[in-house]
Amino acid sequence: MIRLVWSLAVLLLIFAVGPARAQTAWEERWTYSLTPYLWLPSVDGTLKYQLPAGTGSPSVDVNGQTLLHAIDFAFMMSGEARRGRWSFFGDYIYLKLSGSQGAVKSVNFNTGDPPVAAVATLNAGTESRLKGDMVTLAAGYSLAGSADSPFDVIGGLRYFGVTASTDWRLSAAVTGSSPGQTFAAAGSVSQTDDLWDGIVGVRGRAKLADHWYLPYYADVGTGSSRVTWQAFAGVSYAFHWGEVTLAYRHLVYDQRDDKLLQDFRFSGPLLGATFRF
Repeated sequence: MIRLVWSLAVLLLIFAVGPARAQTAWEERWTYSLTPYLWLPSVDGTLKYQLPAGTGSPSVDVNGQTLLHAIDFAFMMSGEARRGRWSFFGDYIYLKLSGSQGAVKSVNFNTGDPPVAAVATLNAGTESRLKGDMVTLAAGYSLAGSADSPFDVIGGLRYFGVTASTDWRLSAAVTGSSPGQTFAAAGSVSQTDDLWDGIVGVRGRAKLADHWYLPYYADVGTGSSRVTWQAFAGVSYAFHWGEVTLAYRHLVYDQRDDKLLQDFRFSGPLLGATFRF
């Protein structure tokens, strides 16, 4: 996946420094933009809860589904400040999701023994909920392009504060390999994690025709996560006040084996309006 992100970055760089086109001079003054948007991702991955020794810690598969019906509340906003080739941008997401279907796939009794697999047919109604804040802050420098179609390399950090909760209902309890190890047929668990990751990447937009642009973004990072990366591409139409963008966004978090988020993926369409001033 990381190779895919960087291959995309290389292709975008080649495109950005390709045949000369009419250029718009870099503005030696500060310009700003704000973009409220709505992103409707599906979610796939495994929640690996970590409970005290002697307690059954479930690993829960969260099934992919479009989450429009599951969104209790959402707020999303990005912004940029730019002067010449330098730029600074931020992105904020708050999501509260409920009713995401899932399944308990294994239980770790935290005694050093291997996790005990839970047969899929045991699951009689397991649901997970997610809520969290995600903040990305980065600075960029444009290596190519022009004021209205820059190609920026970026560096910064991403914070993800997430709370995951699962209510499980099984048709029978799960029994461990040692005497007295039993995971109840019904119950609930909740865990909060704070992830801080440094990121590097590229962002910008290519001009397709009058008023039409191709915005793009890709980053990869590590820190609290073993790896996190995201990619974004779409099409936008410019007006005198800004532009409207329709895009597709894919975000991945994969933590180490003893952490909460295992190969967690958010993917879906995005619609936003950018106001420039």
